[in-house]
Amino acid sequence: MSDIKRFETGPRMSQAVVHGGLVYLAGQVGTAGASVTQQTQDILANIDRLLASVGSDKSKLLQATIWLASMDDFAEMNAVWDGWVSPGNAPARATGESKLATPDYKVEIICIAAV
Repeated sequence: MSDIKRFETGPRMSQAVVHGGLVYLAGQVGTAGASVTQQTQDILANIDRLLASVGSDKSKLLQATIWLASMDDFAEMNAVWDGWVSPGNAPARATGESKLATPDYKVEIICIAAV
């Protein structure tokens, strides 16, 4: 059994957990109260940072789950996502509408990637 490595661990959760050649990222959110575009940009930059910190990158994404506070923001979020995702390496992805932690959050993205 391989070791479990946790990164940026707090009392409630870790931002990244590596096990068995995979990295699981916690749900990432952007600047509270910012636009959908800005929150998505913030989130994707943080995903890039977390993946790099464990020796991975967005070309190794396997799965992404995206939660939007309103599906009305789907096109705005996708405009940022489409410019960021690694060409030819798009992960399996699902997007849904959900009430997020606070009304100030409009987007949350959860990812799994290979290391």
